[in-house]
Amino acid sequence: MNRIVFVILVVAGFNFSSAQNIFGKWKTIDDETGETKSIVEIYENDGKVYGKIVDILTDNRDAICSKCEDDKKDKPVLGMVIIDGLKKDDEAYEGGTILNPENGKVYKCRLKIEEDEDTLQVRGYVAFFYKTQYWERVD
Repeated sequence: MNRIVFVILVVAGFNFSSAQNIFGKWKTIDDETGETKSIVEIYENDGKVYGKIVDILTDNRDAICSKCEDDKKDKPVLGMVIIDGLKKDDEAYEGGTILNPENGKVYKCRLKIEEDEDTLQVRGYVAFFYKTQYWERVD
């Protein structure tokens, strides 16, 4: 009987820990330079996940997305939604896109919380080619 109770508690604890919270503010960190660039707020709307730039941490606070090709063209980067339409799939969020405002390109996107829960793995990819950044949670 004690084994059954132990197994139930372990399984319940595992299910609780896998419900990591992706929502909130994240500091973006350039994977090549290590430079902090912005704060992105990740939120849910109508069952999908989005991310919006809420602060720019570089000298270029008035940046515009001059290389964008859609309705974001020549719009301010500050306040821009760059993560669009992800859905939860097991322990990751996928099925949407991420925009790189520096080059105007849109990539398929996957977000996943690391074990420490204060690091977000952000992966943008085209076919089999991908690039990964690790963002830090902002208190």
